Amino acid sequence: MTAKILATLLPVFLIAGCGTLYGRFRAPDIRSINTLNMELFVPMLVFVVLADGQAPLEEYAGLAVAGAVIVIGSGVLLWPVVKWLKLSPKTFLPPMMFNNSGNMGVPLLLLAFGEAALPAAVVLFIVEMLLHFSLGLYLLSPHTPLWRILRMPIMLASVAGLAINLLGISLPAWLLEALHMLGGVCIPLLLFALGVRMLDIDFGDWKTGILGAVLCPLSGLVLAVPLIWLFELSGLQAAALWVFAALPPAVLNYLVAEQYRQEPQKVASLVLIGNLGSLLVMPVVLALVFTHVHAGVS
Repeated sequence: MTAKILATLLPVFLIAGCGTLYGRFRAPDIRSINTLNMELFVPMLVFVVLADGQAPLEEYAGLAVAGAVIVIGSGVLLWPVVKWLKLSPKTFLPPMMFNNSGNMGVPLLLLAFGEAALPAAVVLFIVEMLLHFSLGLYLLSPHTPLWRILRMPIMLASVAGLAINLLGISLPAWLLEALHMLGGVCIPLLLFALGVRMLDIDFGDWKTGILGAVLCPLSGLVLAVPLIWLFELSGLQAAALWVFAALPPAVLNYLVAEQYRQEPQKVASLVLIGNLGSLLVMPVVLALVFTHVHAGVS
């Protein structure tokens, strides 16, 4: 089992480490890289996974709802903690709710379970992203216009892919292959960008960062237990939800906080220390998944 966990985690942290090392000496324009990834490569991956008729998306409805409950429920669960510790809800709660399903979740599930896990990984990623760019932006700025959300490339790709899948339209094999190749670029690029962002870590708010590193996966896992039972998830879908629930805060939380001037340095600490904390959390969660869930996947 140790070899399986290492085989899953080491490529993730090796690619992220390459990003950190490269960023240390070359200082790449990571914002432009992230823009390219989020406007082209990620939407291509989302579209091709949803549009591919081999993925029966109706089977993932329960997983999608469970993922949404984990995102929203984490905020509800931690609200009393925020009030008790007198923290800013707009600063602390979004990183606890919106996790690293893109940079870490998709690669982890692919490395752990192969291509068969891609539909589940993408469904959870879409749920998290759509909630982040709707509920998340509303939490920070209640007056964000709906049209700004609807015109996002990932939203357009999701709608188009779902329509093609549900209508039973078959795309040419050569087109699917080209889209798969374009979408495949996003996964290592997400990890590389995460590594570059690690250089921005600020330990000035280390206490808040450590608190978030504990509460983010803990709140998700507490919610995952009843949800797996309630929606009767098993095999790959249960494994995907376990991993999703334990993921650290998304790097995107820092970019959004910077855009809305919502204490970006504190959010950076929550995000980056939380991702460092995943070095301890994810091996434990993967051990649990491989022991209790993987038997249903094989």
